[in-house]
Amino acid sequence: MTDDPPGTPARRAAMRVLDQVVRKGLPLETALGRATQALDRADDRAFAHAIAAEALRRLPDLDALIDSATQKPIPADAKPRFALRIALVQALALETPPHAAIATVLPLVDGGPRRLVHGVFGALMRRGATLPSPPALPDPVGLRWQAAWGNDMIAAAARAIASPPPIDLTLRDPAETAIWAERLGGASLAPGHVRLSGHPRIAELDGYAEGAWWVQDISASLPARLAGAGAGRAIDLCAAPGGKTLQLAAAGWDVTALDLSAPRLDRLRENLDRTRLSATIVTANAAAWEPPALAELVLLDAPCSATGIFRRHPDVLHRVRPRAIAELAQQQAQLLARAARMVASGGRLIYAVCSLEPAEGEGVADAFAEPGFAPDPIAAHELPAGFAPDSEGRLRVLPGTLADAGGADGFFVARFRRTG
Repeated sequence: MTDDPPGTPARRAAMRVLDQVVRKGLPLETALGRATQALDRADDRAFAHAIAAEALRRLPDLDALIDSATQKPIPADAKPRFALRIALVQALALETPPHAAIATVLPLVDGGPRRLVHGVFGALMRRGATLPSPPALPDPVGLRWQAAWGNDMIAAAARAIASPPPIDLTLRDPAETAIWAERLGGASLAPGHVRLSGHPRIAELDGYAEGAWWVQDISASLPARLAGAGAGRAIDLCAAPGGKTLQLAAAGWDVTALDLSAPRLDRLRENLDRTRLSATIVTANAAAWEPPALAELVLLDAPCSATGIFRRHPDVLHRVRPRAIAELAQQQAQLLARAARMVASGGRLIYAVCSLEPAEGEGVADAFAEPGFAPDPIAAHELPAGFAPDSEGRLRVLPGTLADAGGADGFFVARFRRTG
């Protein structure tokens, strides 16, 4: 290993990440933490992340190239295929010189597989291979979304995954929107929102240390926006890492934030300290927890497949299966019924998921039938420009939304009111 070319450890880590996501089904962030532990340099860890994430964005197209240059298919879980994915995505998408891309990957394979990797890579480079634009979606995902949403959505999703999304910030004080848009060199798409291009170091940006804002995709900000100004007690279920808790607290709600994950709640505490906002934090299972008092607002951003955030987490396209979607939808229905019992008379219940699967959004909302609750339709004037409620007064955000301004994550939001 000591004779390996410089940069080989980062490629080795990237290949481990890709293997753990594709073959073992681990989330990208989990796999990245495990695979990069031995890397001392932050830039090596960042490059390993970039390689793995870009390979996941382009996986069907990378595999098509590999298959076009081999007489006998390389098994999907074979090390040579993973090595070729890593080499090709560097050369064809990350602007790594081809000689460096292959030289730093060959040490990851031995013997005959090494000759195979070198031969396939060389053949593709000699014929001027390129990756298509936009990328192709994995077939199972494309077929599922086509059946649910049609061909226009598929085309928009393919365009959306072509590159990482911009960075959205939610402001502690919406009245300062114009000030922060100018200070940060961003654009605002709604009061209390600023969008930044590029990928700056977040902690070094103006306003971070003083807690003037936090990172939150504009779609993720919509459920708490739909809660309105503070009007009593609010319970944020499955709250971590806490963007919606911060929004509710900033809007004047008396917030209780509950989550099962203590480490994720630690991040929320840090953000509350940084923004000088306050909330009561509870570490508990939302399926079993009993509130000390009913609340005027209960917000449930339920655990889901997270297929709506595929632009920033492309791993979801390769590891989420229909069985998991069905199981998550059942869990969401149970949590929503539980959340309903925490709402005071006249109060509101907001259900949200960052999913593009109808079973997890519309299906759960359609099946909600707790006594004493009625739909509380979302009105167009409550939403930023570019978003619109559907005919049922619910919000479905699909790929293509705000496309000309950098896009938005996939989301579903439904709102109910307790009438008795």
